[in-house]
Amino acid sequence: MDNKGRILIVDDERDITDFLSAFFRMKDYESEVAHSGQEALEKLEAFKPHIILLDVRMPNMDGIETLRQLRMKDTEVGVIMVTAVQEISIGREALKLGAADFVTKPIDLEYLETTVMVKIINVMS
Repeated sequence: MDNKGRILIVDDERDITDFLSAFFRMKDYESEVAHSGQEALEKLEAFKPHIILLDVRMPNMDGIETLRQLRMKDTEVGVIMVTAVQEISIGREALKLGAADFVTKPIDLEYLETTVMVKIINVMS
């Protein structure tokens, strides 16, 4: 059976990456995880995700800087920012840099799956 698309999940919290990876695999998506912005940049070319779920707050390279660097390498991949804090300025900055959406923790899995599905359809078409 073909999968529905490839998702790269980027978060420094392993519990979150493990949970989201298992959730999306159960829904027939192929998923990879990265636990830092640098690791996400390394996996971008090898894994070629359709969508990246990118945590905003990470040590060393935060999600906004990671998004900037991702966009220098790939302008097409869909990026959904994920954060525990609702900061309008961060959301605006992420959208300016080409993020497709912004979701807050705790994550509404039904909303996230629908958003991912729509974004993958747009990226693949």
